[in-house]
This record gives sequence, C-alpha cells and structure tokens, in this order.
Amino acid sequence: MKRFTAMMSVLTLAVMLLANASQAIACPFCVATTQTFTEEIASMDAVVFAKLVKLPPPIEPGTQLAEGQEIPRAKFQIVTIVKGKELVKPAQTIEAIYFGEAKVGTSFLVMAVDPPKLMWSTPMEIAKSTQNYILKLDSLPKDPVARLEFFQKYLENEDEELARDSYDEFANSPYDAVKALKPKMDHAQLLKWIQDSEVPASRRRLYLTMLGVCGSAKDLPMLEELLSSSDRKKKAGLDALIGCYLTLKGPDGLKLIEDLFIRNKRSEYADTYAAVMALRFHGTESDIIPRKRILVSMRYMLDRPQLADLVIPDLARWEDWSQVDRMVKLFKDADEETSWVRVPVINYLRQCPLTEAKEQIKALEKIDPAAVKRANTFFPFGPANRGREDTPSSKSSSLDTPADDLFVSAPVPEIALDFNEESSGSTTTGSIETVEDTAIPSNPLPVSSPVVEKAFQTEIIKEESVPEDKELNLWYALGVPFLAGLGLLVIQWRVMSGSGH
Repeated sequence: MKRFTAMMSVLTLAVMLLANASQAIACPFCVATTQTFTEEIASMDAVVFAKLVKLPPPIEPGTQLAEGQEIPRAKFQIVTIVKGKELVKPAQTIEAIYFGEAKVGTSFLVMAVDPPKLMWSTPMEIAKSTQNYILKLDSLPKDPVARLEFFQKYLENEDEELARDSYDEFANSPYDAVKALKPKMDHAQLLKWIQDSEVPASRRRLYLTMLGVCGSAKDLPMLEELLSSSDRKKKAGLDALIGCYLTLKGPDGLKLIEDLFIRNKRSEYADTYAAVMALRFHGTESDIIPRKRILVSMRYMLDRPQLADLVIPDLARWEDWSQVDRMVKLFKDADEETSWVRVPVINYLRQCPLTEAKEQIKALEKIDPAAVKRANTFFPFGPANRGREDTPSSKSSSLDTPADDLFVSAPVPEIALDFNEESSGSTTTGSIETVEDTAIPSNPLPVSSPVVEKAFQTEIIKEESVPEDKELNLWYALGVPFLAGLGLLVIQWRVMSGSGH
C-alpha cells in the first residue's frame, strides 16, 4: 500500500502538469484564482439576471428530508437574459436552491445546463456594476490585446468581483499579449499598486510583470529597496519582483540577486525558491540575460546541498554538462538532511552524454543502490535521445527537452510554497501551506525535492524482494492507464470549457 501511495503522489503531480500545460504561455508569474465570467458563461446553456421573488420555507436544524423529498427551492423572476434566449423567456419564474437571507427583489446571477429541463446553479447575488460588466463581455473583440485593454480598466476595481475577474483574464492571457499592451499601460498606477501592501500578492505579481514591460531604469531604486527589505509584505510576490528587476536591470542585476538569495546561505528557502523561479523564467522565456550567465547563478546553488535539487533539473534541461564532478560530490556527501538530492543527481548523470557520467552512476550505485533504484523506478524511461547523437546538442530555449523525461515537474495550484506572505505567524522555513493569495508561477517544482521525496523515500525500497522488472510492470500497469485516462479527462474539460467561443 505504501508503494502504491507513493507512486500515486508522482502520478498526481504528472496529471497536474497535463492540466496546466495549456497555461505554459500565459502570464509567467500569475495564476488564475478561479474561472472567469467569460469561461463560466461559455460552459453554460443559459445565463440570466433574475430577482428574488420568494424565499424557500426555512428548514429546522436537525430536520431530515424524507426519501425522494427535494430540498425546498427559492423562486426567481428572470429580468435579463445573458445567454440562452431560445431556452428561457423574460419574466419567466425559475426555481433554484438558495440558503441565503437576501431581501425579495435582490438581483442574482443564475446559470443553467442540460436543456430542455434546465438545471439551475446556486444563485450568486450580484451588483449592478457587475451586471453591466458581464453584459459587455459578449461584445468584446477576439483579439487578446484588445480584450486586455478592456479588462485593464477594472484592475483593483472597488467591486471585488470585477477586480478578481479582470486579474484572472490577465493571468490566462498569453504573455505576448501582455507585452503588446505596453502603450496602454498606466505606469504611475502600477507603481502605486506595487507599493501598496494591501494589494494581494497574486495581483501584485501581475503589476510587477507589467512594470517589467513598461518600466525603465528610473524604477530600479524602488525595486532594489523592496528586494532588500526585511518586511515580508514589501517583498510579497518576490518571484515576480526579481523577474521585473532583472528585466529592467539586465545581466548587471544578477549580482544583487545572487548576494541576497542565491549565494547567501542565510536566505530563507522561500526566498531562494522565488529567485530560482525568476532565473528559470529569464532562462526560458526571455533573451534579456544570456543563458550562460544565468547558468553561473544556478551553479551557485550546488554549494547549498539542501536546496541543490531546485536547479539540477535546469542544468540538465539546458545541457550544462560541466558539473559532473560536483554532482558526484553532492551524492557522496549527502546525509539524512540532503538525501533527496541523490535522485536528481542520478537523473542528471543519466541524461549526460559523457562516458564519465555513465561510469560514475555505476560507482555511486555501490554507495546508495536505493537512490539509483528510485531514479530508475519513478523515472523509468531513461535518457530520451529522440534520435540525437550521443553528444551535447545545441541549447534550446524550451522546457520541452529530453531532460523533462527524467525530471517530472508540475505547477502546484492549491498547495503553495509560502515564499511571500506571513501565515498564522509561522516562521518555518520552507514549509508547505495553503496560503491565500499566494500563487505559484507556471514553473516546475522538482519531484525530487523534500516535498515529494519524503513521501516515498524509505518505504519503497524496503521490499527488496520485488524484482526490478516487476516494479516497472507496476508502473506501466497502473501508472500509464491512470495518466492516459486523466489526460483525456483534462482534454475533454478544456474542449467543453471552450465550446462557447
């Protein structure tokens, strides 16, 4: 059972990678908080604004419904039809489950599916400003830049529903569209939002991303002050803050980032993680800083064994094979607190085309056969040369390189690393918590990290009696069908959610 549970953890992360693959080109440091109004409406058959005309009779505490008895429903009268004019009529009365205590006459947004007998969703109380906003959505142009110009007007709107929805539209938009909006961006307003500690970290990330597009060297002193601050609120959205700073400063800005978060061994795990995310963005999505220079910064992380696994996949992905000796040393020097680094080290060596690397794997297997076994079991496909010669190929700017087969990674949409905000007064470094308004950018979290490694580090290896081929059979028998099925579900969901466009 423990073996199966551990494998399911890896499969779950892989499924999340599939589910988020479509977001790979979106705003690099933004993650949508929920479905946008546009997405919700597109997935529904009927959408209306309706006023409450009658509340359901109250249900006394402890009351149990008889078998077959339905929950009492409230009655609403349709005022405006947003979608589905062929299915409903103005002034028509509809019924929906509602447990609130709003006054009769209050306006609600109500949606339904499955005609001809429509199933109505739980009504959402809605302000007049939100109604006007929703009515404009259908007439917006398809051009992503023109759409963003509309949503930009509602960022930080006093109506929180509009502020959230406009942010989510930006978070889902292609990064190229965000950059193309540059002539329409309000630079002064972005600075105010960035320096406002009350702005949620998720939205602050967007404003820092936008400042990276429309800002200039004049903004650098302000950004440097935020980077050096000991106030967690001022550093909220640190990954985007670093990304913005490097975008405006260029290669010369790396020294400050290295001194504060990379080489500084007293830097908190959360801050270092944010810095790695920013470096990864510039190494894959930007040409402002040469990748060779970014690799120099990444290599400094190998001097911090507890965190080295954050960058080993990137070194392999970018085919930096100059670190074989350091990888071997990391493996040999690993102790109980850094043992998880051994799996990514083995996978780096497996991917490396140098003969020396293959020889080192054999030597290291004698030191810790369990680590090599984990690497082969949970990443069984081996180096995916894909027709390449057994020599280093030209570097690619894409994450879709052979190294991805050995370093499964996935964004974490709900459980977030708290590297930006205080949470319940906790000061635990590198802890995993569900944090409101904390978002992980669309960058990978190595499966080899303590987050996942500890889930299956020792228990998997105890059953030494199971032959290697049977472990691989278990992977194929359970893992492949599981991934394939959930992958199809993800694809079907994406198709259905976009069917209204």
